Amino acid sequence: MRNGQPKTLKLKLAVLSFCSAVLSVSGVAKAATHKAPTHHAVTSASHGNAGAHHGIHHVASRHHGGGHVIQCVAYAKSASDVMLRGNARDWWHNAAGVYERGQAPEAGSVLNFRGTRRMPLGHVAVVRNVVDSRTIVIDQSHWAQAGVSHNVSVIDVSANNDWSAVRVALNKNSGTYGSIYPTYGFIYPRSPGAAPAAQIASTTPQSQRDAVMTAWAKKTAGATTQVAQAP
Repeated sequence: MRNGQPKTLKLKLAVLSFCSAVLSVSGVAKAATHKAPTHHAVTSASHGNAGAHHGIHHVASRHHGGGHVIQCVAYAKSASDVMLRGNARDWWHNAAGVYERGQAPEAGSVLNFRGTRRMPLGHVAVVRNVVDSRTIVIDQSHWAQAGVSHNVSVIDVSANNDWSAVRVALNKNSGTYGSIYPTYGFIYPRSPGAAPAAQIASTTPQSQRDAVMTAWAKKTAGATTQVAQAP
């Protein structure tokens, strides 16, 4: 019996050593398996942050793009008695038979810019004051991506003083003017053929508005007009 005890002890120790090795390998495998979801979770969180960053960038882009700036067409309609549809470049033609049009500035009229390569949708601005035959003061919105601008000086640079080419003051009327822009002329807030309100006492602004609205209704009856947009 004494000779067999060492052999039995060695066998027990070998079994215990083998079991310990198996448990150790199993523990390593479990640890490795447990780490994998952690890695994916971090990756998922990373993608989530990227998506959140992209969302913030997208909102900033909309804000930077002028989402909060009133368009020139919408402003002109709210700041004058001229109510037309279409892009700014369409106002001159849409006003035919509805509003009086001309080449001389009047307070309350709308200066209609033609569409150009730099400004394909045209532009409209409200005349607030006539300084002289070559200078007027306007209110406008969305000019050079800016918001509403009041009391902006505009000069006529046309050869015949017909306001077919103008320059708009820069830097808050510091005395410098921008590029030359072609215009159609002025749209007056009265029906075609009617005299300016300052020259007649019998025609009230309301009756002029009614005449204009009647003319516009006849012009657009059965026609599909374009939604107002502007640069």
